[in-house]
Amino acid sequence: MTTLKVSFRGTALPASSSPQTSRHRFSDSVTFSLPKKSLIPKFPNTTILCHPKLVLQASFGKKTRASVSAIVATGVQEVLPPALTSSSVPPTLFDGKTRLYVSYTCPFAQRAWIVRNCKGLEEKIELVPLDLLDRPSWYKEKVNSTNKVPSLEHNNEVIVESLDLIKYMDCNFEGPSLFPDDPAEREFAEELFSYTDSFNTSVFSFFKGDGTEAAAGAAFDYIETALLKFEEGPFFLGQFSLVDIAYAPFIERFQPFALDVKKFDITAGRPKLAAWIQEMDKNNAYNRTRRDPKVHVEIYKKRFPVQV
Repeated sequence: MTTLKVSFRGTALPASSSPQTSRHRFSDSVTFSLPKKSLIPKFPNTTILCHPKLVLQASFGKKTRASVSAIVATGVQEVLPPALTSSSVPPTLFDGKTRLYVSYTCPFAQRAWIVRNCKGLEEKIELVPLDLLDRPSWYKEKVNSTNKVPSLEHNNEVIVESLDLIKYMDCNFEGPSLFPDDPAEREFAEELFSYTDSFNTSVFSFFKGDGTEAAAGAAFDYIETALLKFEEGPFFLGQFSLVDIAYAPFIERFQPFALDVKKFDITAGRPKLAAWIQEMDKNNAYNRTRRDPKVHVEIYKKRFPVQV
């Protein structure tokens, strides 16, 4: 007989939950005895959303050992597909299906992926990941002439540019609204959308060695100040919105690299930013799109070699 031990770590949500709902953490393990000739399914580098609302990440080694981590999910059953390469069979384009073209490594694409999850559109919007290092030629020729992600194929049209795309998804699909009705909040949201490029440029320049720590610090100070404007909650507009989604993928990458390589703590002296990061860490729809911080650090080390 072969023994298989499965360990679970996760967070429990009430049946009707929102991104702000408090959650209960749990852990457990189960040991199975399997016949030697049992067929063991393999799911390398695969995330599975399965009933009863669990995300499972499983990998099986040579000794038939499995490590399974689980978190309660808000979506329906979903297996994240492998990224398509230049040799992959393309989907049947413009056949009436709605498709979201992303890369699992791209923060711009991650914005749209988060919105898809937040609005519970896993069954209505097919996720089509691309390998950015080996992009299929048909994508540039038939979907997005800029060859960038994300792109949304919907109603025989293609919507591009991540900020425009997430607004489009929020307005044109069912699910909880992610943009406020209040005019003052909407105006401030547009200001923050406009600042995203300046924010990213300041931080990237610091990472490349072209900019200063002071300039990067000023960018994070802007974020800290923005988080002070609405006191109804810990998010940019008080309540969770598209603005949080616009910034989260980048801060997710900036924080570990700045600390590990630049020895710069982006939350030092910025309690609102620290609280915002903690609240975002509780957002399950966002967490399902995240990668290990160590992976981000390694990617950025290649992109921004340490200056000597």
